Amino acid sequence: MTETAPDFTLPATNGEVSLSALSGTPFVLFFYPRDDTSGCTKENEAFTALQGDFDALGVKLFGVSKDSIASHEKFMKKKGLTVPLISDEHGTLCEDFGVWKEKSMYGKTFMGIERSTFLIDGSGAVVKAWHKVKVPGHAEEVLDAAKGL
Repeated sequence: MTETAPDFTLPATNGEVSLSALSGTPFVLFFYPRDDTSGCTKENEAFTALQGDFDALGVKLFGVSKDSIASHEKFMKKKGLTVPLISDEHGTLCEDFGVWKEKSMYGKTFMGIERSTFLIDGSGAVVKAWHKVKVPGHAEEVLDAAKGL
C-alpha cells in the first residue's frame, strides 16, 4: 500500500468508478467481505445512515467487495442501502489496497477481504487507513476523520 491510492476503473451500482474521475473529490472506500452477511449489512447501513453528513462535507462514499453488480443491486434493494457499491470481482483493487488476506474461521484458513477503510483526499493521497475494522462506531469515526480534510 502506497501513500497514493492505486489507479482503478471498476463497475459500480451507480456506473463506472475510477480514480481519475474522482480527481479533486475526497472519497472513502470501505472494503467488506460479502453482501448480505450480518456484519457487512450493519457496516453498509451505518454508512448509508451517515451519507448525508459525508455529502455535506463533499466526501463520496463507496463500498467494495468481490460480489457482482447483480449481487450488489439485490443487496442494496433488500436492505434499503444508498451508498454505491463497487464490484471488484477479479480482486485487483483488494490486492492493490492490501486487504486480500489469509483469514481463519472455525479452524479453517481461507483467503478473504479484511474489513478495511481508506479515506482518500482530492489529490488521491490516502489520508487515513483503518484495518481489521470493528463495525460498531466505525462509520462515525470515518466521518470525524473526513471533517479534518
